[in-house]
Amino acid sequence: MIIGVPKEIKNNENRVALTPAGAMALSKRGHQVFVQATAGEGSGFSDAEYEAAGATMLPTIEATYEKAEMIMKVKEPIEPEYSLVKKDQLLFTYFHFASYEPLTNAMIDSGAVCLAYETVELPNRSLPLLIPMSEVAGRMSVQEGAKYLEKPMGGRGVLLGGVPGVAPGKVLILGGGVVGTEAAKMAAGLGADVTIMDISLPRLRYLNDTMPANIKTVHSNEYSIRQYIKDADLIVGAVLIPGAKAPKLITRDMLKLMRPGTVLVDVAVDQGGCIETCKPTTHAEPTYVIDGIMHYCVANMPGAVPYTSTMALTNATLPYAIQLADKGWKQACKENKPLSLGLNVVGGKVVYKAVAQAFNLEYTPLSEML
Repeated sequence: MIIGVPKEIKNNENRVALTPAGAMALSKRGHQVFVQATAGEGSGFSDAEYEAAGATMLPTIEATYEKAEMIMKVKEPIEPEYSLVKKDQLLFTYFHFASYEPLTNAMIDSGAVCLAYETVELPNRSLPLLIPMSEVAGRMSVQEGAKYLEKPMGGRGVLLGGVPGVAPGKVLILGGGVVGTEAAKMAAGLGADVTIMDISLPRLRYLNDTMPANIKTVHSNEYSIRQYIKDADLIVGAVLIPGAKAPKLITRDMLKLMRPGTVLVDVAVDQGGCIETCKPTTHAEPTYVIDGIMHYCVANMPGAVPYTSTMALTNATLPYAIQLADKGWKQACKENKPLSLGLNVVGGKVVYKAVAQAFNLEYTPLSEML
């Protein structure tokens, strides 16, 4: 198969979809790997390293899309890329379709095969291609939240860990999945007073048994959220429903319950956000203030630590990319049910129910396409 790796063009997106090691693995299996020149530089990988691994460098993004049967990316195509996507071309990347209708319509119109990292799902309901970036984003949410709690950054002027004689800052985490767990570990490590909320009692029991003593668990409901946000210094939104829009757990009116300078970090922003006042921001302009409350809503948080993120992402995606390249997308998806759940749009038809429901589009069962 001919595989293309374009350079990411989203604001401050320094990751790349394939490391030189990944390029070597695919090349050694007889596949042709074309990488856009300088695509790996933001992650610390030179063109020479890709060439030594068996890849061929192409000068432009247009040439990369034109050449490839399968495009491997990190983030969803943005408007300048829509016209580059070809009919029947396989795109293997994060899409988060349910949060952005223009992207969904553009990919339907393209006739391409869109296989989304974030909806590949194992029988135990885990999301193997989302987990690595969720781990990065969860840890970064506290790192960034701690920074924006500083007074010069617009926050309350609170040190999360406190000092002897001064109580630590309070961190509230909405969601006890991968993002929430990693955020809690980081906050606890800094010495903060941490509360995790989730609707799953089995998950709360697990967290209660395995987490450090400075992490408390509370069952999530609107009443509890309204109580706990009053004293929180940092609130992390970490709720995800695979392939669908995130539920709004903090509404606009709840901001009035918070203290000025409280920091909100919505990690679910690329799925629409679980905070009503959330809107996607960029690394160039990461924050904004509403009613005295600091919002950090960067949609590609792991892009700020591209070396770590690229390595972690390729570790997870490469085995699936090899299956797609070796067998073709249709056969690979017939043989691998978790991989087939990554198919969202195929040949102009929406084959993932949550995406169809998000925009009232016609839903085509995946079985009809396979």
